[in-house]
Amino acid sequence: MKKLVMHSSPHLYVRSNTLSIMGSVILALMPAAVAGCLLFRIPALCLLMATTGSAFLTDLMLRALLPNRAPAPDGSAAVTGLILGLSLPPSFPVVWAIAGSVFAILIVKELFGGIGKNFANPALTARMLLMVLFMQQMHTWTSPNSSVDAVSSATPLAEQTTLWDLFLGNTAGCIGETCAAAILLGGIYLYLTGIISPAAPLAYLGSFALLTWIGGYPVLPQMLSGSLLFCAVFAATDYTTTPITKAGKILFGIGCGCITYFVRHYGGYAEGAGFAVLIMNLFVPLLDRIAAAKPFGAVSGKAND
Repeated sequence: MKKLVMHSSPHLYVRSNTLSIMGSVILALMPAAVAGCLLFRIPALCLLMATTGSAFLTDLMLRALLPNRAPAPDGSAAVTGLILGLSLPPSFPVVWAIAGSVFAILIVKELFGGIGKNFANPALTARMLLMVLFMQQMHTWTSPNSSVDAVSSATPLAEQTTLWDLFLGNTAGCIGETCAAAILLGGIYLYLTGIISPAAPLAYLGSFALLTWIGGYPVLPQMLSGSLLFCAVFAATDYTTTPITKAGKILFGIGCGCITYFVRHYGGYAEGAGFAVLIMNLFVPLLDRIAAAKPFGAVSGKAND
């Protein structure tokens, strides 16, 4: 005999669920992943497989050990591992990349209750940890289509290259962050499928471009360099760690753009996009509260009796 299960209203049928959304994000990341593997060859492929696989296996193990966890994976761990791998240099040691992937799932995600409860982006948090612990390895760059490592004092932002090279990824950098065309292709796909809102990415890129222009720096090279575009598309649109309201998303994007600009040009790091997103993650509850719509009939934020 089948049981009749009742739930509270509203009784709405939606086609999207966590697994389908994460599947769409993975598809959107594929252009950047394929471009990275074509540009940086076998080392990039091995690194992406290591971070994605270790994140997935860590999530699978936790689901088997912890109570009140759905036994079937929802795809979020694979997304975290893939984003982490794409944000690492192709020459980064695989062992430490796996450790970063496990840290992202075990500490940043599960320690706070699992998907939907972490306050900071797991992949970016792991990347910042690896940057602090392995500064030299995180700043050792490999030229595309070459096995020769070129060490930079900061990041490939300092390289003299053409806009066309930056657009196609023909420059040294992290696996998934060099090819702007691939990142934009993934972002357009997410927007057309309704997975992300363009509010935060546009506010992020727009505020950064404005400050860059005011500061007298070349706008397009700065926009296409480093992890700015990658973070704007795949980190500033994360469901869990970004605001839920449109106004909140805009404020979040503007904050990211401002912090990225000041870290790049006045801070100790030439690349500040990851730091910017993580810092703004801390302000998400405040932004949601500021941007929340007032209830009908409310006066000064208090509903009428």
